[in-house]
Amino acid sequence: MVDMPKMFRGFGASGGDRVEPAVRGRRVGVADGAIGGAERFASIAAQFPHVAFEPLPGDWPQPPAGLDVLVVSLEGGSMEAVEAGMRRLSATAPQTSVVVALHDADVTTTRRLVRAGAADVLTYPLSEPALALSLERLLAPRAPAAAQDRPKGEVVAFLKAGGGVGATSLAVQVAAAVAARGSVEVCLADLDLQFGAAALYFDLPEAITLADCMSSGANLSETPFATALAGHSSGARVLAAPREMVALEMLTPEHVEALLDGLRRDFGLVLVDLPAAWTAWTNQVLHQADRIVLVTEMSVPHVQLVKRQLRVLTAQGLEGRPLTLVCNGLTSDQTGLVSVKAAERAIGREFDVIIPEDSKTMTAAINEGVELSAVRKGTKLEKAVGELAGKLAALAPPAASNWLRG
Repeated sequence: MVDMPKMFRGFGASGGDRVEPAVRGRRVGVADGAIGGAERFASIAAQFPHVAFEPLPGDWPQPPAGLDVLVVSLEGGSMEAVEAGMRRLSATAPQTSVVVALHDADVTTTRRLVRAGAADVLTYPLSEPALALSLERLLAPRAPAAAQDRPKGEVVAFLKAGGGVGATSLAVQVAAAVAARGSVEVCLADLDLQFGAAALYFDLPEAITLADCMSSGANLSETPFATALAGHSSGARVLAAPREMVALEMLTPEHVEALLDGLRRDFGLVLVDLPAAWTAWTNQVLHQADRIVLVTEMSVPHVQLVKRQLRVLTAQGLEGRPLTLVCNGLTSDQTGLVSVKAAERAIGREFDVIIPEDSKTMTAAINEGVELSAVRKGTKLEKAVGELAGKLAALAPPAASNWLRG
């Protein structure tokens, strides 16, 4: 089971200068069987300690006066039930948001219910992350004008020159290093849909995933990432890749645009770990990114792969996008075969950051889910990662607390 307290522990608690997402006195009514049995009801209610959860009889009861959210159950396979549900939605008071747990869900029925006034339509059986995200969005008050005017965060896309260059482990350590400085709120979004492992490298195996967010039924731009995403001890947040293998076509350019809008709103710096494959939506990520970090290794094949990626970026109209070229895991054996200067001449530009090989320290950090400094302080690897972290942190607006204090 997903560890919901870990993922939503920020809900309803004061977060320094961060806007408190919960409001005391809110009420949620849950129709009989809409979210499962008593254990599931108690598990969800426990995540929202300042919200009153009320069990209600029937699949779609009349909401009591003053109810903020009503969670109901609907048989999507019955046209008669769907039509009745649409009539009930039209008759529901506007101050009560209705979340529909739809059996035998399909796109057409979902769209009809949303047009009729459903706040969210979730596929039954409901997953706890999807329902919790939906409730958090519906119960959260509107942010004050100061928070809405906050500068948007910077997006940095990590692009691999080829497989196995260590881009994910590097992105994880950069995120932890930036977060540990405390000046920038940072999130790592793992969009390597099929082989993403960033959450595991952070030792957050139950972190909320992109699939969880998409299944909540809400537009990704409206997802409350600041409180929903699991936090690492360094302060970095992570949006995990799906737990199961999914098709790359799960995402679209429209999904990416909404996702990055939501992440920019909540974080000063968003690191995006991309798959090695080029798709329409990875192209969209790169077009929306403020900077691209291209990660490679030192070898003749990888030098050629870097040149190929640079040609593709040019072909996609991205040649003017700021790019940081990183040589990762450099060893003396590699430089004995291909010198750094020779590689730079072949590529046509210098490396911006060179990360030395220290597989023992990096592997230990990955296995323990900690920052490099927690394994061994003062290593050349830590210093090089810190150099890259400093370059990226300098691009981002300050943390919300610092910005609000002005």
